[in-house]
Amino acid sequence: MYLSTSRASDIAGDTPAPKGPLRAVPGTVFALGLVSLVTDVSAEMVTAVLPLYLMAGLGMSPLAFGALDGLHQGATAVLRLAGGRIADRTRRHKLVAGTGYALSAACKAALLAVATPWPVAAVLAADRTGKGLRTAPRDALISLSVPPGEQGRAFGVHRALDTAGALLGPLAAFGVLWVAVDGYEAVFTVSCCVAVLGVVLLALFVREAPAPAPAPAPAPARARPAPLPVRTLLRLPGLRGLCLTAAVLGLFTVGDAFLYLLLQRRLGLSAAYFPLLPVGTAAVFLLAALPVGRLADRLGRRRVFLGGHVLLLGACLLLLAPVPAAGAGALLVVGVLAPLGLFYAATDGVLMAAAGPLLPAELRTTGLAVLQTAQALARFAGSLLFGSAWTLWGPGPALALAAAGLSLSLAAVAVVGSGHAGNTADS
Repeated sequence: MYLSTSRASDIAGDTPAPKGPLRAVPGTVFALGLVSLVTDVSAEMVTAVLPLYLMAGLGMSPLAFGALDGLHQGATAVLRLAGGRIADRTRRHKLVAGTGYALSAACKAALLAVATPWPVAAVLAADRTGKGLRTAPRDALISLSVPPGEQGRAFGVHRALDTAGALLGPLAAFGVLWVAVDGYEAVFTVSCCVAVLGVVLLALFVREAPAPAPAPAPAPARARPAPLPVRTLLRLPGLRGLCLTAAVLGLFTVGDAFLYLLLQRRLGLSAAYFPLLPVGTAAVFLLAALPVGRLADRLGRRRVFLGGHVLLLGACLLLLAPVPAAGAGALLVVGVLAPLGLFYAATDGVLMAAAGPLLPAELRTTGLAVLQTAQALARFAGSLLFGSAWTLWGPGPALALAAAGLSLSLAAVAVVGSGHAGNTADS
């Protein structure tokens, strides 16, 4: 795919980066992409079987599963902020991220020791804690490795590698379940081994972020800037508007696990084929991540971010359409999974790329964590609301309410975002 170029902070070598769309990326970005690829194979093996394992295997209700899905999105929000603050204070982005990766690997092993819904939920919460710790330091390592004009492209390359793991993980889970019927323990065992490999790759091949350039004015030796409080960070030009946009839209973002469950019910898919649904989403995400990242650098990251939510709205509306005629099931699968994959390509890395240039290097991890926390808390609340609506009124009305809320939010954000904050975020 992409070869790493050498820079002062990367692996030795003096070959200049080629020009054009195929020019190389920094070694830090490529190495972190490999770590994310392996880690996502591990994580998506579990995620692919989780809805059926909890709801069909362990008898969890839709409301309880909505709470758990929200936990995946937002219950570790404080840990995101803590990870960001620690990484900025110590300048040890790699160590903080590695701690998060190691914690998640340990949780994969712990899944083998629990067999009832809420102990499983507790282990998954600890796993999300690891994700909360590592995400902002990892994204800061990427952002600090490239100039502002190439942020979207760098995050696109990373997300493409990350998504390759998201594609392979469900396939691995499908293969394990094909060999061992109801072999959830086998899935968890393989997932744990792969997660450990990701930690090893991080330790061996990822370099620490370069220190920010010293200020021209003399400063006390070895002094570090004190991290700003969250309320001060939110006064930075553009960041507050970006946080509000991510939070408002995140409140009505239906989790992909719910969409897969709705699709399975509409088509009557057997449990054995359920892990293949995320593969379609991941395949589209993989193919689109880099082109969409480069498009965001050219057209504006905020515009692409909003466009991704329009695609998600289209997938929801398609699921609300009348039941397709016999033989049209494949069209429904493509019509839902393709927009969902494009949604992730247009929002995941693009949001971080929009925020990176707005933040000073010494506070970049904390600032990214603030943005991720705003989005995560909103998605946590949204999952609770969607699970409650499903329990009270059924899946169809719940999805209709979510689609209506998302369409109204998009309209409001588009109007408000035409002001100064939206223009800054596009830079």
